[in-house]
Formats: sequence, C-alpha cells, structure tokens
Amino acid sequence: MKLKTRLKISFCTLIVVPMILFILILLLVMNYQVTTVNNTYHIDNEDTDYESLYNPVRFFGRLAEEISTEIDTTLKEHPSNIENIDYLTDIGNRLVKKASYIVVRKADNIEFSTLPNSYDDIISMLPEYVGEAVEPHAFTYSGGDYERITRQMDFIYPNGSKGSVFVITPIKKVTPQIKSVIVKVLIVVIIILAGTSGGLTFWIYKGMVKPLAKLKEATQNIKDGNLDFTLDTSGTDEISELCLDFEEMRKRLKESAEEKVQYDKESKELISNISHDLKTPITAVKGYVEGIMDGVADTPEKMDKYIRTIYNKANDMDRLINELTFYSKIDTNKIPYTFTKINVDTYFKDCVEEIALDLEAKNIKLGYFNYTEESFQIIADAEQLKRVINNIIGNSVKYINKKEGIVNVRIKDVGDFIQVEIEDNGKGIAARDLPYIFDRFYRTDSSRNSAQGGSGIGLSIVKKIIEDHGGKIWATSKEDTGTVMYFVLRKYQEEIHYE
Repeated sequence: MKLKTRLKISFCTLIVVPMILFILILLLVMNYQVTTVNNTYHIDNEDTDYESLYNPVRFFGRLAEEISTEIDTTLKEHPSNIENIDYLTDIGNRLVKKASYIVVRKADNIEFSTLPNSYDDIISMLPEYVGEAVEPHAFTYSGGDYERITRQMDFIYPNGSKGSVFVITPIKKVTPQIKSVIVKVLIVVIIILAGTSGGLTFWIYKGMVKPLAKLKEATQNIKDGNLDFTLDTSGTDEISELCLDFEEMRKRLKESAEEKVQYDKESKELISNISHDLKTPITAVKGYVEGIMDGVADTPEKMDKYIRTIYNKANDMDRLINELTFYSKIDTNKIPYTFTKINVDTYFKDCVEEIALDLEAKNIKLGYFNYTEESFQIIADAEQLKRVINNIIGNSVKYINKKEGIVNVRIKDVGDFIQVEIEDNGKGIAARDLPYIFDRFYRTDSSRNSAQGGSGIGLSIVKKIIEDHGGKIWATSKEDTGTVMYFVLRKYQEEIHYE
C-alpha cells in the first residue's frame, strides 16, 4: 500500500473510528446507567428513557407522579384517610423507593413527615396554602442548597381546617449518577483514542519503520563490504519501492564486483599467457643470434636458416603484441572500423591466396569454394574481416595433427546473408568445450592447449568483430575429425526507388 494512501486511511480512521466507537460505547454506558437508575428508583425499563441522564429535573418530576395522583384522588374522595397514620406510612414507604418524601401540614402544624433530619430546613421553605385545585402532575422546582421538586396538593379537613400535602423529591441524589456517567464517558474516550492511536501507530510502524530498519541494515552491510545478502522488497508502498531500487543497486554492485574480480583474473591470465608466449620466441631468437655470433652458422645455408627463423619468431611476437593491443581496444569498445562495400568473391579469393603460400610451406592444403553470385557485395571493414579469416585459419592450423592438413573455405548464399564456412581436419573440439570456445582465455586440452601457444583471445576477437558487423558466428566439431567455423554477414542491397 502506498504511503500516501496509508496516511489518508490513518487520518480518516483517526476521525471516524473513535467517533463510531464513542457513540456505541456511550450508548452502552447510558443503557447501563439507565438500568441502574431504574433499579435504584424501582422504575420499569419500558417506562423510562435517557431523560434521567440529560434532564434530571423532568425525570424526578415524573418520578413520584403516579403516587401524587393517587394522593390527590384520596384527598378528593376520602379526605379523612389523610389522617390515617397507617395510610400515610404506607405512602411514605412507597415514596422512599422513589427517592421522595411526604409532608402533611394542617394549618401551620406539620402532622406527618418522612423527611430525614438533614432536610428539616425544607419544611420552613414550604409554600403557603393556595386553596386552588392543582393538577397532580404539576410541580415546582427550587434550587439552592436544597435543590428539590415539590408537588403541593391543598385540601380542607373534615373539621374545616386548611391542609396541604407535599411530595418532595430532592434532586441532589441524581448528581452521583451523572458524575458516574461523565467519568465513564471520559474513560471511554481516553481508551478509544489511546487504542485507535496505538493501532494506527503500530500499523504505520509496521509499514514504515520496519522497512527503514531493514534498509539501514542493508546499508551497513554494504558499508562493511558485504554484498551477499538479500533485501526483502515485498510491498507496494514508496518505502518498498525504495527497498526494491536499493536491492537492484546491491545486485549491480555485486555484479560489478564480480566482473572486476573476473577482469582482474583474466588480465592476470592474459599477462601470464603473453609472457609465456613471448618468452618462447625470444628464447629462440636469442639462441639463434648467439649461434650466429659464435660462428655456428658457418655456411650460407645455415645463416639463411637462422635468419629466417629469427624473422618468423619476430613475426610471432609481433602478432602477439597486435592481439594484446586489439584486446585493449575491445575492452574499451574503441575498435576502429572503416566500413565499405566489398565484393564477396574478389575479397575472399584474395584472402585465401595470401594465406595459401604460408600454409603450403606447412604441408597444409587450402581450398576455396564460392557458391554465390560474383556480383554479391557486403558492407564490412576489410582489414578487420581479414583479421577474422586469419585468426580462424591460424587457430585451425595450430591444431591440425594430420600429415596432410586440409583447410577449406566455402562461401554460400543463405537468403539475405552470405555464409562463410572454414573447415579443417584437425583434432576437433570436445562437445563439452564447444559452447565456450569464443569466451576469452578459455582453453581446453582438446581444442586450445596452452602448449600450442596463443593468448587465448583469438576467437573472442573474431566473435566481437563479427557481431559488430551485425553477423553471427558458431562452430561444429567432431573429435579426431575436424572443426567447422561458420559466420554470416548481411548482403548489401541497393534500394530501388520507383518513380
């Protein structure tokens, strides 16, 4: 999940979830409190609601309404009952369950009262006799230290005295209930906010801090030179994408380090090969020069032989140095190419004639067969393509182990390409080695034995030149029979414009 999306969800969650949870838990707390109030004041659940919590005056006004109506009916129908202590005691006991009290006043005297001693001062605050009919559901609210609901019912005693019955409900008893609700709601709010914040913090921590910790560990590994580890890149957020990029960087660094190690190894091997291959002709040159200086070449024939040998060995050294120079150009991609149009038959025929003389001296027969039209042309660098022919044939000659060696060069037409085949009857290449013969410095006992000399980069140079010409090279071989090298080059075709 994207970090931006995660933050949006977190913001919305921090607003919506606490609100929903607060409402749900508030309803549960209020239901619990209503149930507690109902149980405390002996009220049926279906006869009450949340009024006791948000409007206590109205609630307590209704609390003793039913009993007040009953008293009012008694006063109208049986006023003598108001002087019955048993009746008043029963009413008083019922009112206590409703957190209310009854006071009966006759003239200015209190005839009966269930008010606790702590409420004695209320008696002096009772209103005067009115004498008017008062509805039993009507009540008055008084504040101050003795906050209360008072219902007043005036009547006339049988002897003509003025009387009043008061039903008094102190409101301060509801305060603990309200305080309890407020405290519980505050606790609920704190728990909800803490829980929501904690959950979101953990979610964000899991999505941000943990990947950052892994990234920090990865940077420390790279700092210590350790690239052999894998950075977990699971996820789709920005930090996971950063981890993915970091993992790609680590892989490239590792590849670069491995390439450097391989390059250093190849460079050392090249130096070793060149040193070995230069040492052999230098030793021979030195020996023959010493022979001339010591007078061993005392006849014209010997002198000619010594000088020719020195010349050949000098050519071998020159060839090795040229390969080394060309190898450095390959590594820096600075091979100088001069592409021109070349006639296929004329070019390859000249190359073969130039090489044929040298092979004839080594008792190797060189054949040339052109199966293409004489007009076929290619776009190529004549000098570099000649290097390809010389390297392939030179490699073939090096491993011909027959008394009469044969090298055949065939040129074929293969659609949009011309295919060059160079076949020899040498010792061949083992199947396990064939896929690697174009790799730099690759040597095998059966194909490029170091005892035969050579830098080990001849065929890799050939492959590079052919590929730079847009062609392809491959080989087939059979041990003790010979090897065939193939490469293809695209034909040159003039564009025809129609008017």
